[in-house]
Amino acid sequence: MPLLKQNAFVADQWSHLADEDALPDSAAITVSLARLQKEWDTLAKHPGQFGVRLPNTVREAELAPFLPRLALVIVTFPAFNDGRSYSIARQLRLEGYQGEIRAAGNVLPDQLQFMRQVGIDSFDVSDRFPLDSWLKASRQMSLAYQRGLYRPVGEREVWSERHRGFDAWEEQPHAG
Repeated sequence: MPLLKQNAFVADQWSHLADEDALPDSAAITVSLARLQKEWDTLAKHPGQFGVRLPNTVREAELAPFLPRLALVIVTFPAFNDGRSYSIARQLRLEGYQGEIRAAGNVLPDQLQFMRQVGIDSFDVSDRFPLDSWLKASRQMSLAYQRGLYRPVGEREVWSERHRGFDAWEEQPHAG
């Protein structure tokens, strides 16, 4: 599967280990949440970067003790209509997580900008859609409904655009 990052397909530099795989010496690795919790003492000594593959059935709070050491959190989208990973990604950003958040699973072009708005910055996508589809999807919206800490560069808020030129405390014609 291609990895979409900063509007380009790039090579994945991470090794994704199964629970029974041995730890390599210094590669960037990801492990399951279960393995992270079970083998934390060993993983914390790993000299390379490491990340976690997070199912969408857990709360981001379960990652709190590990977040300072994690360089990558992969949130999964098992179905296009299952939005729990949106909430997980947003909460991670609100908690101050600055590392990479990657979407994996059923990731579609029409969801790309919504995923970016909650702080997801890389996407494990299927080769069903060419790069042109992803680039087009990345330009389709220039306004965001939610105010937030994390918003792609150049994207503006609907509220701010509607109220441009008004004093914030001035009575608005639609108020009241």
